[in-house]
Amino acid sequence: MNTDNNSIQITLTNEQDTQELAKKLAQLQLCGSVWLSGDLGAGKTTLTRYWLQALGHKGSVKSPTYTLVEPYHIDNKSVYHADLYRLQDPEELEFIGFEDYLADENALIIIEWATQGGDYLPQPIITIDIVKNDNDTRKVIIEWQKDEKFDERFVKVLLQKY
Repeated sequence: MNTDNNSIQITLTNEQDTQELAKKLAQLQLCGSVWLSGDLGAGKTTLTRYWLQALGHKGSVKSPTYTLVEPYHIDNKSVYHADLYRLQDPEELEFIGFEDYLADENALIIIEWATQGGDYLPQPIITIDIVKNDNDTRKVIIEWQKDEKFDERFVKVLLQKY
């Protein structure tokens, strides 16, 4: 793993590594929006599924590709999984009431293809970029907003395995 001032690069060699990363993200008890980026098939939805399970979700995790947003309520916390890949215009987010999700200060909003939301979306607390390598490993680059307390806690949790 490489660490920078406010970013970390991790290599995931298998699905179990993805599950471990999701467990670590769940330990952070994040609130706000997290942007996931990567090509189709990179593992964004897989990471989200494991993350939701690590938070305590029981049951299936559906991809919100067609619904845009799938809501989950886990232990009195709202978690919204959004996939904006099919969004034609950022204004559509207003039509579906997306601002209500953003207004919930205690919610975690995991957004795939967030760039499709344009200026409608506020800046994320963290971004996770997943790149699928030729050998089926994944390079994951995690960046976060600079905050000394968050930096220390974030790196400490992520360094537990790596």
